[in-house]
Order: sequence, then C-alpha cells, then structure tokens
Amino acid sequence: MNDATLLKTAPDSETSDPSKREQEVLDAVLDLMVEEGDRFSMASVAKRASCSKETLYRWFGDRDGLLTATVQWQASKVVMPRLDPHRLELGVFKRTLREFAGNWLKVITGDVSIALNRLAVSHAGNRETRLGEIVLENGPLTMRQRLEPIFALGRKAGYLTADDDTAFRTFFGLVVADTQIRALLGDTSLQAPGNIETISQRAVDQFMALCNQT
Repeated sequence: MNDATLLKTAPDSETSDPSKREQEVLDAVLDLMVEEGDRFSMASVAKRASCSKETLYRWFGDRDGLLTATVQWQASKVVMPRLDPHRLELGVFKRTLREFAGNWLKVITGDVSIALNRLAVSHAGNRETRLGEIVLENGPLTMRQRLEPIFALGRKAGYLTADDDTAFRTFFGLVVADTQIRALLGDTSLQAPGNIETISQRAVDQFMALCNQT
C-alpha cells in the first residue's frame, strides 16, 4: 500500500493545533515540570518562554488552561497512524496497531510523561488542583478516542469482533500493562533498543487473538 494514499482515521481535535510559538511555551512548561514539579508559576513560564504573563493569560486563560494545553500537547506526540478504509488488509491493520502501540509506549515512558504522571498521582484527591483530572482526560481517555475509529475499521473489515469498550480495555491492558508503573518507579530497561518493539508486537498478536473471536 502506498503511504501517500493513506487516510487519517482519528477525528480532528475540537481545538486547533497550537502555533509554533505556543508550542515553544508548552515545551517550556514541560521542561519546568521535569525540573521543578508543579511549583512553577505563570511568571516562571513567561520568563523561560521569553513572553509576557499577559500573553499566557490571553492564550490559555489561566493556570488550569495552561496545564490542560500542556498535557494535550504531550498527548499529541503519540503519532496517529493512517489507514485507507477502502484497502484495509489484515497485515496493514496489525502493523497500524503495532505502530500506535510503539508510539504510545515511547511517549509514556519518556522523561516528560513520567514527570507529568508522577505529579498527577501525587495530587490525586487534592481539590486545589485539577492536574490528575486533566491528565486522565487527556491521557487514557484521549487515546481511547483516537483508537475507536481504527477499531471501527477493523470490525468493518471483519478483523475484530469486540466492541469499543472491550477492545480498548484489552488493548490498553496488553500494551501499557505494567510498563507505565515500572517507568514511574524508575525502570529504565524499557528504553533499551528493541524492547518497545517487542512489547508492541506481542501485545498486538495477543490483542488480535482475544478480540477476533470468529
């Protein structure tokens, strides 16, 4: 299949992509989170990103808005595969799932995502911050929304029989499994060459066996 003919299966975001300048600001927030946790202020972000606080408030509204945009920006780094719904072969479908799994694992085991998730866990139940809620909404829930169009194409082609909820829970359990917890606890072995590819391959093979009960 010619990659030039592939069509995007995931729906576009309700909000427009951040501009290059906004991306620089969001990357500055991510850097500060890795260095300082969530103790950063709008003033420190403005200083790091070489912009004014007024600009930050105009673009993002408030600190929660800035945090939401930052988490969404990090989640967008999970590259979405493309599929041609009219020429979907089983091998292409499985390769697409492997690519998505690999991209997802690379992002969630990276330093930035680890820092974000550690902060979110540390603030669980804290009513003074929405970071945990923001990470949940723009992490696993967003990944589910991105995967559902792929699952729908798989069912239409006869490669999947599981409904969206079963498919996502199974895929999440096999791909993420204990990988994220191990990364949060400091396990760096996942970054060794070939490890993520091996996990992705095994997870997709098991997923297809469990979710195509024909």
